[in-house]
Amino acid sequence: DQRLAEFGLALANLCPRPTRAASELTAKEYEEGKAALAQKIRATCPKVVAFVGLTVYQRFFRSKSRGAGAKPEILEGARVFVVPNPSGLNATYPGFRDKLVWFERLREFADEG
Repeated sequence: DQRLAEFGLALANLCPRPTRAASELTAKEYEEGKAALAQKIRATCPKVVAFVGLTVYQRFFRSKSRGAGAKPEILEGARVFVVPNPSGLNATYPGFRDKLVWFERLREFADEG
């Protein structure tokens, strides 16, 4: 994780508290996480920010955008991409290969720009 910025990447972890689902995070935790993430992005200047899980992305941007993939927002100069949550509880992307394809697309997205 420490070296991702060397490759122009960052992964967003908005809350250090472990949860079973993103829906367990409070509005206060999201706001604190947003501020901390923006500060990290300004410090590291990544080209891409990848959100792990659609719910986290939607709540972060107050967006109704659906599905994994490239998103229209720019965050502190970084392009935004969403990968599926790798949790076994993720029914939308149930298998390893269903999730892996999105991490491969993230790599392609990062290589584009």
